[in-house]
Amino acid sequence: MLSGKRFWSKRATISIETTVEDRLVVMVPTGAVVTVLSGPRPDDMRMVDIRWDKRTLVMFAVDILERGEEITGKSAKA
Repeated sequence: MLSGKRFWSKRATISIETTVEDRLVVMVPTGAVVTVLSGPRPDDMRMVDIRWDKRTLVMFAVDILERGEEITGKSAKA
């Protein structure tokens, strides 16, 4: 559904970075370009894995759809 798509962030959005020890809250800023790596997940249809700023993060799919704009071949924001 969203895997492989790129989105431009129209508003800052919370994401989560998981490390061996912790889960860290990371703000993805307005204007950032994120790539959906996978998702929504079969075990949780609400979450997607994304790549931003050389980091792999988890974000709510609804945030991607409501706060982002898909970048297509014709998009001026790419």
